[in-house]
Amino acid sequence: MTDASHYTVATDGACKGNPGPAGWAWVGEDGHWAAGSVPVGTNNIGELLGLLKAIEDHPGVEHLVVQADSKYAIDTYTKWMDGHRRRGWKTSTGAPTKNVDILEQLISARDARRAAGLPDVVLEHVRGHSGHVLNAWADERAVRASEHAAKGVESAWSSLGSHDPIDVSAAPKNGR
Repeated sequence: MTDASHYTVATDGACKGNPGPAGWAWVGEDGHWAAGSVPVGTNNIGELLGLLKAIEDHPGVEHLVVQADSKYAIDTYTKWMDGHRRRGWKTSTGAPTKNVDILEQLISARDARRAAGLPDVVLEHVRGHSGHVLNAWADERAVRASEHAAKGVESAWSSLGSHDPIDVSAAPKNGR
């Protein structure tokens, strides 16, 4: 799957309280997926980690399209993170930038794609909880991961490892 020339994934984050136990996920057009739990995080951390893992888990995909319902994650990646770094990890107002560790990893992932001669990831905004099947699956996986995080466990799961892909021909039963 990672040698495909075109591949679309949806990403999402979830948090039980904000801050609180958080989860992240990505789900691909072919049903492959990954999700993870963060015992103490925010919804934005979950959104950024979903994006980061989607990029990291598909290093050989030439045209990677990431669909996200988070304008924050999209804008951070496409507009803000380089400026934050140039300003010494300060926002445009001079406040300290949040989630610097994740932003540094996002910049590294983007730069690794560029160094490999691959085009930049294309980010598309989708409306959450509006019947978008991949987004519904990403939400389902992220919510499950945040429930796992509520038990105080940081972990990650993936169909690229020992778990089966999911059937993305229809939304999950609890899909919104």
